[in-house]
Amino acid sequence: MTALAADAPASEPATPTGSRLQRLTSSLGRACVLSAAAGVALALAFPPVGIWVLAPIAVAVLLVVQRRATVASSGRRTAVVGALTGGSFGLTFFALLTPWLLVIGPDAYALIVVMSTGFVALFGAGAVFILRLGGWPLWVACWWVAVEALRDRIPLGGFPWGRIGHSQVDAPTAAWVSVGGVPVLGFVVVLVAGLFAWAVLAAATRRTLPALLVGASACAVLFSGLAIPTETMGREVTVAVVQGNVPDTGLDAFGRREAVLDAHVTATHELADRVRSGEIAQPDVVFWPENASDIDPSLDESAFAAIHAAVADIGVPVLVGMVVETDGGKHVANQGTVWNPTDGPGDTYVKQHLVPFGEYVPMRDLLDAFISRLDRIPRDFVAGTASGVLDTGPVTVADTICYDVAYDSAVREAVADGGEVITVQTNNATYGETAQVDQQWAISRLRALEHGRTVVVASTSGISGIVDPDGTVVTRAPEFEQATIVEPILATTDMTVATRAGAWPEAVLAAAGAVALLVAGVRRRTGRRPT
Repeated sequence: MTALAADAPASEPATPTGSRLQRLTSSLGRACVLSAAAGVALALAFPPVGIWVLAPIAVAVLLVVQRRATVASSGRRTAVVGALTGGSFGLTFFALLTPWLLVIGPDAYALIVVMSTGFVALFGAGAVFILRLGGWPLWVACWWVAVEALRDRIPLGGFPWGRIGHSQVDAPTAAWVSVGGVPVLGFVVVLVAGLFAWAVLAAATRRTLPALLVGASACAVLFSGLAIPTETMGREVTVAVVQGNVPDTGLDAFGRREAVLDAHVTATHELADRVRSGEIAQPDVVFWPENASDIDPSLDESAFAAIHAAVADIGVPVLVGMVVETDGGKHVANQGTVWNPTDGPGDTYVKQHLVPFGEYVPMRDLLDAFISRLDRIPRDFVAGTASGVLDTGPVTVADTICYDVAYDSAVREAVADGGEVITVQTNNATYGETAQVDQQWAISRLRALEHGRTVVVASTSGISGIVDPDGTVVTRAPEFEQATIVEPILATTDMTVATRAGAWPEAVLAAAGAVALLVAGVRRRTGRRPT
């Protein structure tokens, strides 16, 4: 890797006046257009298109554009150029990634796109200085992790959707997620992008050998995940997933609560009939999705009786997704409850990460006067604080509910607390037949590989399915059809390096990115050359 030594020519390859690369990216306008095009490419790396290789290519284009666009700039102008090119990249990426938010409303969509774009603009504003450090492909990858870590957490609990690692479940880089989670996987992808960008810049200055060496190093890192073992050992458990389906889509998907509950009750009785006939094996545990019952069974005797009759009929514990009232009816909770055929409801997990403007309204007193449709959320949900580890009897599950699965800590804590299988209870009918469904499915698959756990996804309307611990899809049900899945799965207590390491890899990489930015800023201010 001598080609990345921190000398002036290697760190800042001089571009001959009039060279094609310099002419292409010389103006800020062209730089923003190219950055926006790279953002489009990154969006295509994610489901439903899912061309994973476009992720490192897109970031490499952004870095090349930023490096050339700022080579002659100085002071505050450098940061402005970085923010504008980064913002152009982020704007097209998030605009194309999240149009499913239009189901909630155009204002919610615009808010998320603008907020998320601001974080990518922050990345760009810092990256243009880090790009002048020796060995910058490494440091710029750390800086990317730092900015994603911020976006995951602020504001309003963050928006971790669209992290670059989420595009890589079918890529040769994917196994890195079992080493350090989604942050380490993202670091590897951006490191590959940085190495490719450096090779392009070196080739543009006719430094052919260093360009070839660094390009070869990028390819080696890209395929390095294939050397990481993903084999998992465990015991066999037979599970059933009930996808009852819903009568409508969008925000009206659960307008007829009785119909949704009845669909899941009926499907469970039919499952019991098939077991008694010998058509399928008796499951050890059954999973219902989020919102299978939006009627609180503790307050509605008929709902309680219907659920209990279905559970008693199948004769094994059922994890039921339900909405219940709390605080004397002032609020509601979205929870998964283990319902036993003899004792009824038992262990419960309450969803930790709520969707702003979907499950609660921030600044409700202020916004109610301006946004009339907020009356469709008459009561705010309350967030749970405990991990989703639930003992069903036959198997201990690490339960997550819909949006939870995008948050590293929600899944990791439940697995670390003893979850042998990861469950994702979701409705998805709100976003039916949009890219959100495929994107969440990809995140669920990545969680399987990250923690070496089978993932069981139970959705009201799809995608329901089962994913092996190595991220391979075992089976999945089609959208908007009533379906029942019965499969033997692997339950394990083994822990991957990522599960054991927790948040430390992200913290170390993010800290390295912040230090790199600080060092770059100090050297910029003092006029020192890279060392």
